[in-house]
Amino acid sequence: MGESGEHETAEPPADRGAPDDDHARLAAIVDAWAAAIVSNDAARIADFMADEWVIVSESGITEREAFLAYVESGDLTHSAMRAVTPPRIRIHGDTATVTVRITNTAHYGGRRFDADEWTTDVFVRRDGGWRCVLSHITPVATPADPPPDA
Repeated sequence: MGESGEHETAEPPADRGAPDDDHARLAAIVDAWAAAIVSNDAARIADFMADEWVIVSESGITEREAFLAYVESGDLTHSAMRAVTPPRIRIHGDTATVTVRITNTAHYGGRRFDADEWTTDVFVRRDGGWRCVLSHITPVATPADPPPDA
């Protein structure tokens, strides 16, 4: 939090600089957002999300307010989150996709969950910065899993 008690946004403003600047900015956002999630601070996590943000997982679609409510209540916490691969960043005007393999440890409803996932986040450039509008997570296949065409 800043000295005024307000939450500071973890990303520098987007100034439509060189594409390399946007790549670096988005890569930094991935790391900062992971740190925010591990902080279990709903307001800090929300700083990275657009109002219409949703997450898509094997259990379906969870809207922003529901996700943040789980965090705020303490029902959902994260104790670890780490990028395993460098982020694959693609920028298309004011929209960007960021795909990265993440490992994390979460606790939900008193149970521990260790996950190894591919995450794809869709960001839009808005109000001078990048905000995530959609996150999609896919569990990493284990070596024993057959190929999809088998």
